[in-house]
Amino acid sequence: MSHVIPVRGSPQGLPGWQVALFTAGTGLSVANVYYAQPLLDTLGTTYGLRSASLGTVIFATQLGCLLALLFVVPLGDRLNRRWLMRWQLLALIASLLLVAVAPSATMLMLAMLLTGLTGTAMTQGMIAFAAAAAPEETRGQTVGAVSAGVVVGLLLARVFAGAVSDIAGWRSVYLSSALMMTLLASVLWRRLPDIPRQISDGGPAPLVALWRLLRQHRQLQIRGVLALLMFASFAIFWSALVLLLTPSPWNLSHGQIGALGLVGAVSALIASRAGRRVDRGLALSNTRFALMILLLSWLPLWLGESSLLLLIIGIFMLDAGGQALHVTSQSVLLSGRNGAGSQLIAAYMLFYSAGSGLGALISTQAFAYGGWSAVCLAGAITSLLALIFGLRTQSHEVKNG
Repeated sequence: MSHVIPVRGSPQGLPGWQVALFTAGTGLSVANVYYAQPLLDTLGTTYGLRSASLGTVIFATQLGCLLALLFVVPLGDRLNRRWLMRWQLLALIASLLLVAVAPSATMLMLAMLLTGLTGTAMTQGMIAFAAAAAPEETRGQTVGAVSAGVVVGLLLARVFAGAVSDIAGWRSVYLSSALMMTLLASVLWRRLPDIPRQISDGGPAPLVALWRLLRQHRQLQIRGVLALLMFASFAIFWSALVLLLTPSPWNLSHGQIGALGLVGAVSALIASRAGRRVDRGLALSNTRFALMILLLSWLPLWLGESSLLLLIIGIFMLDAGGQALHVTSQSVLLSGRNGAGSQLIAAYMLFYSAGSGLGALISTQAFAYGGWSAVCLAGAITSLLALIFGLRTQSHEVKNG
């Protein structure tokens, strides 16, 4: 059996500047996974991709995320985290440069896969890093704060990608991101805290450990299925939005479409509060509320096909419900664990990648063959399944929480 080494932060918690550093790192890293969403129509034009197959760009990125969760993120429990973060940053910068110069659709898909791999490894590694360094008393709050960086990163990614693309073309989005990640690397190289490995040599291989967690950890199974359905709902909406708003009668630019991501930025505050409520034992009420908001969001989103106000209301509800659920699930899973946090997060986020990839494929197919109504129907059905599953499994979480 593996030997778990307890790792605790100071009783007062992590210094504010370290939490801010983790938060900024996760936000900038996760943004790289989402830059392509508001650019799908332009990528299709550049590489001759049909609208129904545009989801493969997002799917390739999510496949990279899946590989990161299987093979890279769990290494954080076995290697020196600071050393691992440094090399992951360099690999991410190289992947972004490859996207920027990709000459063909095949090379683009490969570069997107590598970007998903390295971006996810950085993002989830930073969350596990922060959880390992934080004391148990404030772990949920810390995870909530750092995860809020993920929320802001993925939302502002769309704003940044749209605005930069309108000014200097889509390739400049990835060149600019490579520059930002280089600046981040110059800070993280010296400022990351140094903590011991959490699993000593001699434990099971990472894939074996992940399989054991997935097979034996009932709460992980529950939270994982909820993550799969929730992130599928996210991907169904965001992957089709640019296809709705770019042509007539909307005729919006990429910058204007990306700016809609700002609507959900307030959900970062809700996500942070969700972590605090988990520390107070309110995880199940968080989950119920988040799932209901997620489902209800699809009514204004559907009506928003011809109303910008209703579309904005729906985006706020979708992001607030989804991110509150995500932070709650991560906080619940990490609560009471002083070791193997990277393995647990990797196992949980496998469901995220599967949901995001499948959602993107469903989204572009639904829009191609049934328009916006078909997209919203697919999203509503997915959210309804999440609500039903969440309510049916609550009794188990009460017994084992």
